[in-house]
Amino acid sequence: MKKYIIAASIENDVHVAGVYRFLKVAEQEGYKVEFLGPATSIDRLVDTVRLKKPDIVGVSYRLTPEALKTILNELRDNIRKYELDNIRWIFGGTEPNCLVARESGIFEEIFDGTFGDEYTISYLRGKKAVYSKKEYGKDVVERIEKSYPYPIIRHHFGLPSYKDTLDGIKKIASEKVLDVISIAPDQNTQEHFFDKKYNTALDGAGGVPIRSEEEFKKLYDESRRGNYPLLRCYSGTNDVFKMAKMLKDTINNAWAAIPLCWYNVLDSRGPRQVEESIRENQKLMKWHADRNIPVEVNEAHHWGLRDAHDAIYVAASYLAAYNAKKMGVKNYIAQFMFNVPPATSPKMDLAKMLASIELVESLQDDNFRVFRQARAGLASMPQDLFEAKGQLASSAYLSMAIKPHIYHVVGFCEAHHAATPDDIIESVKIVKAVIKNTLSGMFDFTQDLDVLKRKEELINDAKVILNGIRELNTLCSDPLSDPHTLSLAIKLGILDAPHLKGNKSASGSLQTKVINGACYAFDYENNRVIEEEERVFNIIQNYQKMIIVA
Repeated sequence: MKKYIIAASIENDVHVAGVYRFLKVAEQEGYKVEFLGPATSIDRLVDTVRLKKPDIVGVSYRLTPEALKTILNELRDNIRKYELDNIRWIFGGTEPNCLVARESGIFEEIFDGTFGDEYTISYLRGKKAVYSKKEYGKDVVERIEKSYPYPIIRHHFGLPSYKDTLDGIKKIASEKVLDVISIAPDQNTQEHFFDKKYNTALDGAGGVPIRSEEEFKKLYDESRRGNYPLLRCYSGTNDVFKMAKMLKDTINNAWAAIPLCWYNVLDSRGPRQVEESIRENQKLMKWHADRNIPVEVNEAHHWGLRDAHDAIYVAASYLAAYNAKKMGVKNYIAQFMFNVPPATSPKMDLAKMLASIELVESLQDDNFRVFRQARAGLASMPQDLFEAKGQLASSAYLSMAIKPHIYHVVGFCEAHHAATPDDIIESVKIVKAVIKNTLSGMFDFTQDLDVLKRKEELINDAKVILNGIRELNTLCSDPLSDPHTLSLAIKLGILDAPHLKGNKSASGSLQTKVINGACYAFDYENNRVIEEEERVFNIIQNYQKMIIVA
């Protein structure tokens, strides 16, 4: 039998938007609801409660706190007189009024709107809205399961000053806006934390300089407040196993973000050769899988950020998930970076993501679970901070079409300056407002005919790329996870990007162009799109000729 909620704005308060929205959320959660309307007298409220005996009574008041004290005294007297204290009473209003309501001792739960719909939904699902550390969720999977369909929220954070970062984590955690703080260390930390060969001129470049395990532990300790956000950190680009163990021991790394083909000579973020790094990255995935730590393989967007065309992004998404599964990962976080390249149109962007999702989630089974993580592309953020806020909201709205489990907020200010705690809090609140709107019912962009057509094209093109990689090494039992074959695919150009031009470890011959919002391989000499079958076929033919000559 459905639980029954009655709610009203009381006495001289005619503001009903908040209480009405609460009832709509309750209705979506399976409750029977009744709205008594604005300016409901205490006598009428109490008479209705006595007659209909609801499970929960919601009281709203948004006017002056001084008047509310008298009103609640009258309500408390009536509750005692008619023995209505076996009914659950809740209150919603402005923050000053919530303080008065709390002092009255009438209400089991009080909502001031600070923490959004996820706070309300948690209460309606029978969980305490005022959480203890344990009740927030001990790990990312538990947090997702408690929150979905509302995605958990992540943002990266790392300022050039360690002290400012330490203070910032304390402030962000206290605000209860983030479920996951991704610590962004500087490149010196990622590459030289253990060998200590720091280039001091680059301290703080790209993130926070962290120089000891104790400093990592302090960051974690400062986050143990508010909503107890999970912490995670970018992976190392050198001494990767030492870094993984240290992150687990110091910040209880919520999940590992490990590339498949990067953090090496391809992106100049480390000294490793491509084949060597693929092999080591796979082992790093297995290291985390053996310890039941979720893994994100941040592969596809590395190609997209370097202007690879859409089909390579989709193929790389599949390769990332395929290798994670091969290494025994049970909980896989698939990141989908929208707005890459920035000229991509919303329709074509969504089609690319849906194609990636279909291929990645085809790998799911009882031992491999995929969680979708959406985010905006950094390069899409304008330097004008007001325009950037618009872009942040626009990208978040489109991203919600894929129903993400995690939303990775990219601060609106990132094209202008590194995000401060206040920037992060503002960015997250912008995105939370967007998420609320979409969850109340949004148009299903995934059924747009142009989107569906492009999605199928990209799935077919990605399969051409994957089959091309397989053809490079027909003697190998599993070319898609073979480090030599994958590095060869990069060297020959089956996997390629315009930004790799001149890189000795890659082909760097690919040229691309955005046409009608979609990114294609392009032949500028003859002014035409290169079909994927033609592109991959020519690469394989040339390779086979090289083998014959050799």
